[in-house]
Amino acid sequence: MLGVAGLSGCSSSTASSSAKLTIGFSAWPGWIPWQVAADQGLFKKNGLDVELKWFDVYTDSINALATGAIDANSQTLNDTLTSVSGGAKQTVVLVNDNSTGNDKIIAREGINSVGDLKGKKVAVEQGTVDHYLLLLALAEAKLTEKDIELTPMATDAAAAAFVAGKIDAVGAFAPFTTKALERPGSRPIATSAEFPGAIPDHLVFKAEVVKNNPQAVQGMVNTWFETVAWIKANRQQAMDIMSKRGGVSVKEYEDYDSGTSIFTRKQNLDAFTPGTTPQHLNHQARLASDFLMNTGLAKNQPNLDGLFDDTFVKAVKE
Repeated sequence: MLGVAGLSGCSSSTASSSAKLTIGFSAWPGWIPWQVAADQGLFKKNGLDVELKWFDVYTDSINALATGAIDANSQTLNDTLTSVSGGAKQTVVLVNDNSTGNDKIIAREGINSVGDLKGKKVAVEQGTVDHYLLLLALAEAKLTEKDIELTPMATDAAAAAFVAGKIDAVGAFAPFTTKALERPGSRPIATSAEFPGAIPDHLVFKAEVVKNNPQAVQGMVNTWFETVAWIKANRQQAMDIMSKRGGVSVKEYEDYDSGTSIFTRKQNLDAFTPGTTPQHLNHQARLASDFLMNTGLAKNQPNLDGLFDDTFVKAVKE
């Protein structure tokens, strides 16, 4: 997944931070590079004392940041908006990637299109981006959630239930898509590639950390771009590290290459710039906020003021 955005000449300036940062991440190809940063000593190189905290269940990481149990997390825009709607103070400082195919709606044999899901049992982790993707796909097929039998389930459990034949379709993200596709005759009937920009993934900090320790935040952003450059220069070694952390084979991990677009610094800056197209975060945030409100997943309209901070990406040297 890392062939799409090699970045050279990243800043290697160090950040001075005496405080330890606890950073959450989980099984998504756009976030697993943090393991490379840890293994190659890039956090320390940038003056950081970082504890990487792995979450087997992605939603646990969202809750950990929302409750202040960790300092920052790797999470989607939708999930950040849900937390902000609930009163959490969070700041997006980096776009890791966009999902460009690694989120999929996968159906059993005999279901050939999203329109065929009418009346069928579909499992998805409620409130996540795959739920969002499902609703986008249903809307395009002129259906709504009421036209299917929605079965809320954690993503790993949903993929397992699908393989076991307990449900007709599943919404999942990589690497759980690999598990789901083990079911004979199964196939993707919709993917995030069909909805450009709808699923951006970020490094999100507690707002108080950004305010009180900006040097550490800068160090994290610097580290990310150095990590992407290191991966490009040491691809095989990086693939070994990342596939091991993701619990999949190297070949499986490499198969995710086209489904996750790692963002360059310029793509980051373009995304942070206000606009009205799918590439602009403020535009996607408005659409996602409407989704959360319309589905009842958020009781309050998320406050977007101060949510996006491009200061740290701007400070990275090209």
